[in-house]
Amino acid sequence: MSLLFNLFTDNILPIILVVGVGFVLQLTLRIDPRTLSRVIFYAFTPALVFTILASSEIETNDILHMAGFTLLVSACVGILSWSLSRLFHLEPHIASAFILTSTFMNAGNYGLSVNSFALGEAGLTWASIYFVTSSMLTNSAGVYVATVGRTSPIKALLGLLKIPSVYAIPLALLARASGASLPMALWRPIDLLGSAAVPSMLILLGIQIARAGVPRRGRLLIATAGLRLLISPLIAWLLTSFMGMSGVISQAGILESAMPTAVMTIVIATEFDVEPEFVTGVVLTTTLISPFTVTPILALLGV
Repeated sequence: MSLLFNLFTDNILPIILVVGVGFVLQLTLRIDPRTLSRVIFYAFTPALVFTILASSEIETNDILHMAGFTLLVSACVGILSWSLSRLFHLEPHIASAFILTSTFMNAGNYGLSVNSFALGEAGLTWASIYFVTSSMLTNSAGVYVATVGRTSPIKALLGLLKIPSVYAIPLALLARASGASLPMALWRPIDLLGSAAVPSMLILLGIQIARAGVPRRGRLLIATAGLRLLISPLIAWLLTSFMGMSGVISQAGILESAMPTAVMTIVIATEFDVEPEFVTGVVLTTTLISPFTVTPILALLGV
């Protein structure tokens, strides 16, 4: 019990406290989360991705390995949630919300923080690769799931061109391949912007939780939480063995897969009118429950 308590206080509680700051700020100041979200999306996140990949000693093949792992985990959970939606005979728009909230995890503001605290710089590096890949999926496949029958797969894929972090990846790999160091006058502002990403993401998460309504569709909510917080990390655990992954890369992949539903799903659900109240309730519920599932996973991983 003391081990779980220490894991919680060292790795999860600091995240909850920072999220709490965002929660209090929203209750007292009524902050518009869209402005902060755009700053994080267009400035802080791509800078973080660039600095981590450009300064990392991870080989390009290993980066592709983690990206492939992320795709497999998301695909497995997505197929499972789709199958359950057919089994439950859900209406199309409810099925889309169910698949959206079950498949796409909060690999950014929550996942990066957990990996950074629990696994250090190495964990943050691997988690960043997972995060970028999942972000690309959320903004392409996620949009497609939310707009089935209303848009084409090509249009969804073109949405990738709007993700700044996508451009940070080849630029960072190019900088690595050239072996040249960026001038300090250029590296330091990028590094400063990247350093602001994780705390800003946690503040945003607190703001979004404060804005969330009362969760609805209780039974479906339980099914979604089970898929997101329990089945997803289990699938990830099995895939790490199948793909021969071990050490920090395996731990980071499993931890990212255990994260609650992505805040971005609220944006997508609201934009395309796909049960936004249910989606918001799932994000709130899975985020609040996650300390009770992530902490034992940390213990099982031997962190």
